[in-house]
Amino acid sequence: MRKPFLVVFVLFVTFLNAQNDKPKGMEEMWGEQNSLGNDAPTSRTALFDEGNYAMFIHWGLYSSIGNQWKDSTYYGISEWIMNPRRAGIPVEEYKAETKNFNPVNFDATAIAQLAKDAGMKYIVITSKHHDGFAMYDSKSNDFNIVNATPFARDPMKELAKACKNFGLGFGFYYSHNQDWTFPGGNGGPSVNEKGKEVGFDYYFKKKCLPQVKEIVTNYGDIAMVWFDTPGEMEKKYVEELVKVVRKYQPNAMISGRAGHGLGDYKSLGDMNIPVKNIGGLWETVDVTNDSWGYAWYDKNWKSPKRILKSVISTVARGGTYMLNVGPSPDGTIPFEAKKSLQISGDWIAKYPHVLYNAGASPWGHALSWGDVTIASDGKLNLCVYKWPLDGELWLPGLKNTIKTANLWVDGKKLKLETNKNGNWVNFILPTQRPEKLVSIIEIEIDGQPEVSFANTIDPVFATELPVAFAAAQECTIAEKKWMEKFGEWKHIEQAQDWTEKSSVSWEVVVMEPGYYQTELNYTGEGRLVWNITSDENVVVQNQQNSSGVYQYFEMGLLKFNKPGKHSITISLVDGNTKSASLKELRLTPQKSME
Repeated sequence: MRKPFLVVFVLFVTFLNAQNDKPKGMEEMWGEQNSLGNDAPTSRTALFDEGNYAMFIHWGLYSSIGNQWKDSTYYGISEWIMNPRRAGIPVEEYKAETKNFNPVNFDATAIAQLAKDAGMKYIVITSKHHDGFAMYDSKSNDFNIVNATPFARDPMKELAKACKNFGLGFGFYYSHNQDWTFPGGNGGPSVNEKGKEVGFDYYFKKKCLPQVKEIVTNYGDIAMVWFDTPGEMEKKYVEELVKVVRKYQPNAMISGRAGHGLGDYKSLGDMNIPVKNIGGLWETVDVTNDSWGYAWYDKNWKSPKRILKSVISTVARGGTYMLNVGPSPDGTIPFEAKKSLQISGDWIAKYPHVLYNAGASPWGHALSWGDVTIASDGKLNLCVYKWPLDGELWLPGLKNTIKTANLWVDGKKLKLETNKNGNWVNFILPTQRPEKLVSIIEIEIDGQPEVSFANTIDPVFATELPVAFAAAQECTIAEKKWMEKFGEWKHIEQAQDWTEKSSVSWEVVVMEPGYYQTELNYTGEGRLVWNITSDENVVVQNQQNSSGVYQYFEMGLLKFNKPGKHSITISLVDGNTKSASLKELRLTPQKSME
């Protein structure tokens, strides 16, 4: 539930929407689109807005290939294996792989049970990805799992039924612009079976529109149609698809990636959890390992704690988190992904109020030790990722009076002693954390949360100050995104376009004066000389090397002589200013220096 007082950062939406004006190339092919959404009825938005957590499933012909083609392994996301940027598999050779696709151990009930156990509220699965292969019984095109494979079953019928039995929402992913095997589809052949040259309109009328009508009419009530990669698709085509969905499934959400602002919510880039709160309805999608579809080598599974941190952080920023699993060639969910989802789901079952129908953090960003969500009853859920060794946890900037403060321990509430130092609240905690994953402190306050949004320097834990919260002088703070492996996206905000006159500065609040170790996270070329200066004219200046990978470099000790408000300014004194990109400043208290 998005609360009105939590939309302080609504101006940040302007920045996110600007991503639509991105440069041509790979990002355009991915077709990231952010929509401000429509005034959708509650009957349509409730599951998305209140559930906050869902399962994504990428499953298709590419799953049996597993990123290995003709004795070569292609690292990165597997669902693009056919594309010329990957293995470049010819259409007929790719279609011939259907004879090898026989997921005999697919069990729709087991997958729905896993989603339920994981604490997810709905499932969205690929009905047709960019390769054009349909994972359901399509009457419009024979290139589908029923007509073209030994499996010869419609797994979507089975999964739709299983989701209904478990009380889960069910939705379809559909790649509406790209189709690499059907004539006229974006990336597909340019001539049809008669040798006649055709364009996008041919693909749209012969395959895309009929298939979308199939998925919204043959599987009962569905919760969502998740269109993807609109690219330069004309608005008239998207409008026609939206019209079909609205006609047959009026309560189904339409993803922001439908294009042209016609979706019901904003869709962020893949694997992107923002550092600032965002207002309105929005979603981010992520993976349990590195690839969406199955890849034979990909064992980089997210731990249960990392899954929890990701979903909590997304809800705390005001969004909905959809986490992907890629079934293996036999149709089963890999054991490691299943185990992490079950363990994190056990935690969610104990603390459902942290996620479901929960509001965003009134702090607007993560805190040094964890994050915060607001339960539907107005209580604050302090989600503690890092447990303090000295038993003291500090909550910054809270102006309200705390009525009760309790730590959840074994299903019971343990009353906590609290003390205030100005607008800082101190919690006295047990020496041992009660939860191996994430501990929850529940506090009840008087009235609506009133929080100082100043950046605060934690007296116990390292504080990271992203440049997203800084003011820039004669340099540019902008989003930067890149692929680690093919299709594995990273997203940050960083300061670039440095000159000898450039600087970034933060206004901060310090509770405990003293020494703090400074580290800068940046990339660049060669040795760079950075200057860090406080409003008390304390200067840290140092030369460190750089690389093309964002990493922390130690700069030196910065001393705050008194508590309260301060400013910190960073400038680049010498080196290759053109290549420099600053991500954030980290300050770690040095209590041993006291």
